[in-house]
Amino acid sequence: MEFRTAGVIGAGAWGTALAQVCARAGLAVTLQAREAEVIDSIAARRVNEAFLPGVELDPAIRATSDMAELAGCDLILAVPPAQHMRATLAAFAPHARPEVPIVLCSKGIERGSLKLMTDVLSETLPEATAAVLSGPSFAAEVARGLPSAVTLACADGALGEALLNTLSAPAFRPYLATDLIGAEAGGALKNVLAIACGIVEGRQLGRSAHAAVITRGFAEMTRLAVALGGEAETVAGLCGLGDLVLTCSSPQSRNMSLGLALGQGQSVEQALAGKRSVAEGYESAPAVRDLAARLGVEMPIAEITAALLAGETTVDGAIEALLSRPLKAERI
Repeated sequence: MEFRTAGVIGAGAWGTALAQVCARAGLAVTLQAREAEVIDSIAARRVNEAFLPGVELDPAIRATSDMAELAGCDLILAVPPAQHMRATLAAFAPHARPEVPIVLCSKGIERGSLKLMTDVLSETLPEATAAVLSGPSFAAEVARGLPSAVTLACADGALGEALLNTLSAPAFRPYLATDLIGAEAGGALKNVLAIACGIVEGRQLGRSAHAAVITRGFAEMTRLAVALGGEAETVAGLCGLGDLVLTCSSPQSRNMSLGLALGQGQSVEQALAGKRSVAEGYESAPAVRDLAARLGVEMPIAEITAALLAGETTVDGAIEALLSRPLKAERI
């Protein structure tokens, strides 16, 4: 199984970075973008000024707005915001060949349906073979060629090995897994937990509180993944714990920076104003809360974060609610 060309759907920061990864791996890359300014910027100056400024892109990357131009690609990476994944895949469906693998690279749970991105793919492109790429990776660092490692989950062992060999490079190291649900659950929840960690930082509650939110948040992540049918071992890897640590540790994370603003006293509207890139945790928080309720999974940090984002409580009210919970034994 050999891949020579890759189509990347979605030219935000992460999609552009993954296009760079594919180009460095020796693939000819077609990057699909909705914004004419992005296409013009890449064509004229080899840079995505709107979403990934300051990073010169490989000449093997060609930008287009036309989904039809991805029809002949050997491999597709789907990187739209999670809440737009269904519409994006539906738009690509008329051009998709059944044998082309689709690597899902967006992290979130669909609002309304409460479905993971693999479920969305199976409903829009039922003949497609799915893989999930997830892990601790800031787009700008990956695009610049700084070292990073991620999880590549694929149920088809032979395809997984082929994708692993295709996308790997000295500075980009994927690790193979077969548990797509675990890989997705970790990526979806860590964004919500990063908002909570940002609030801790913004409120200057200290490093001890920060560590507590990460640790107990990881327990919530594990419970949700297992309830969905995933494996705790998967969530303990790069796509879960690794991604959680990164996203909860730097304001470079859009989700943590949102929480930081909330902790410093801004409203949700103020914190989101003027932001062009999506904070996936804000979009996924209501779905995470609803999914936890449907599955009967206890997730107090995620639930109170969703309530705060929905305007149902204040920052101080959220902190008090968590600290006043009944004492209990520590467990996953």
